[in-house]
Amino acid sequence: MQVPAQAGLFKSLRQGLAQLGHFDWRRPGSRALSTLGRAMRLVQFRAKGSAGDPRIGLEEKDGGNIVDLNAFDPSLPRTMRAFLEGGDAALAVAKRAQASGQHVLPRAEVALTAPVTNPDKVICVGMNYADHCLEQNVKIPQEPIIFSKFASSIVGPYDDIVHPAESSEVDWEVELAFVIGKQGKHIQESDAMSHVAGFTVAHDVSARDWQKRNGKQWLLSKTFDTFCPLGPALVTKDSVSDPHNLGIRCRVNGETVQDSSTKQMIFRTEALVAWVSQFVTLYPGDIFLTGTPPGVGLFRKPPIFLKRGDEVQCEIDELGALRNKVV
Repeated sequence: MQVPAQAGLFKSLRQGLAQLGHFDWRRPGSRALSTLGRAMRLVQFRAKGSAGDPRIGLEEKDGGNIVDLNAFDPSLPRTMRAFLEGGDAALAVAKRAQASGQHVLPRAEVALTAPVTNPDKVICVGMNYADHCLEQNVKIPQEPIIFSKFASSIVGPYDDIVHPAESSEVDWEVELAFVIGKQGKHIQESDAMSHVAGFTVAHDVSARDWQKRNGKQWLLSKTFDTFCPLGPALVTKDSVSDPHNLGIRCRVNGETVQDSSTKQMIFRTEALVAWVSQFVTLYPGDIFLTGTPPGVGLFRKPPIFLKRGDEVQCEIDELGALRNKVV
């Protein structure tokens, strides 16, 4: 059931209750990322077996070969955060590389890292799916519930999740993530999407026993090392049909444990950007994790938690899938 539209921020806060030019990319003030055409799947990668610094690339398709953007234009930065700071000018270089058909690396020769590895902030939203609230028999939040993960929790789309000795209740949470592409503060909801670079898949791994400890603050439970697999690509916003109507699912050892749609989100992208930017300045590369649907291990009867040797796959339509083993 859709509620009537209302003015201002609270329109979107309640909406989810039921349902080219040539620019110098290095020039300060370059325009922010915007719609420039063909689908773009931005990645960070290393040569397989290399421990060197990552490079910026484009995934030709989900699971496809990689266009090496730094080989196409050596002046481009080598981190996604710096690339996003370049705005439209940096993206225009990527578009030319994509069209050129040059500097294509076979997928078997590269290893993807997380698409963003050094954000200023990882902002997370709790209790943001209507069906997840129903699963817990709790009321729909009237304002976004915000917490954080440290950037040190980020790992790549196929890296291992380390099961900490300090927890016996490690749980899964598949989430839609979006990445900020333009700096802003006090952003209006009507302008929010101009500050978003694109979308990716996140896994908000959670130590449930630590959610009950430390004054019931969520930070420690959410931010153990490796507790934020991310990727495989940053899919630019113009490449996603509707980020708030995508199938979202999680499988553990091949068994589907979460299966919902992002249309169940209570506070959507525009509302979250507007809400959080009241309090903090958003910077290119900042990551938002937007909440999880029902099916987490904690609320199963009896509860089920991850153990070493398990493999978790988190998948969202149009964006791709994470595949991480618990070790």
